[in-house]
Parts: sequence; C-alpha cells; structure tokens
Amino acid sequence: MKELLLAISFLSIGLGEVKESVTKNQIQNQWLGFEPVSSEQIINTEKRLNIKLPEDYKMFLQITNGFIAPNSVEPSFMKVEEIDYLKNIDKFTIEAYNLPELENSILVAGKDEEQYFLLIPPKNENEKWKYWKFANWMAGEQEFVNLETYFKNVLEFTEKQYKIKNE
Repeated sequence: MKELLLAISFLSIGLGEVKESVTKNQIQNQWLGFEPVSSEQIINTEKRLNIKLPEDYKMFLQITNGFIAPNSVEPSFMKVEEIDYLKNIDKFTIEAYNLPELENSILVAGKDEEQYFLLIPPKNENEKWKYWKFANWMAGEQEFVNLETYFKNVLEFTEKQYKIKNE
C-alpha cells in the first residue's frame, strides 16, 4: 500500500492539484502523508470507538496518520484521533439518505469536505467490512473491495490526469 500512496503523492504533486493544506516539506518529500501511528494509538482508537478496525486500515495508519486529498474529487484521510462514527459528525447525511449502512459507518476521510470515505462494520461474523466513497454529487455510494482497491482506483485516475496534462 505504501507504494500506491507514494505514486499517488508523486503524480498529484506533479499535477499541482493538491490542497492548499499541503506543506512545503510534503512537496519537497513528494509525500501527501504524515508520520505513522503507534500500535497504542490504534488500540486507543478501537477502545474509543468500541470496535476492532479492519486490518488494511490499521496497516494504512502504520504507514501514515492521514493523507491529504490528491485532487478535488477525493477525500482527505483524517488523523486517527479525528475518526468517528458518522452519526457523531454528520447526523444530517444519515437522516437525508436514510441508508441503514450509514448509521454505524465510521468516517475516516472527508470531514468538512464534499465527499466522504466510510468504513462500514460487518453486521455479523459472515460479513466483511464495506468501503464506501460517498458524496451528495454522486449517484449513490461507490463501493470498494478494500482500501487497497480504493487507492488503486485513485492512482489510475491520477495517472490519466497526469498523462492528459503532459501530452
């Protein structure tokens, strides 16, 4: 996953489309991420949310504690101490869309942005976590198999944009 994030960072910085919140240090290092979290921070977050987070998301956190949006259509991944249940951050979205999955979803990216990335816990042992990109400007949710699939999708989009700009 780190290679995906590095590639996204490099291309996005090259395109000049990253958010104004990117630091000079991040531009110099060609890295839209931050310092990784400790195992203790992950455990504390799981206790705070009373849930066991999916392994791929924990792996992401051990690479970077957050990730700046690489373009205007992707959300910025929040620092682990900021993630929370969507119902604690944006009750209006849950009421407006009336999707049962939103009720227990965890917002991990997009706070105060136009698009969200949500982790939706399984309802029972036979189900898997769901990974949704969700925005009011999209028709429904965009579901991904896992976090790596999402970042592969972001990289493909970014590569296309980079190719168009440099033709």
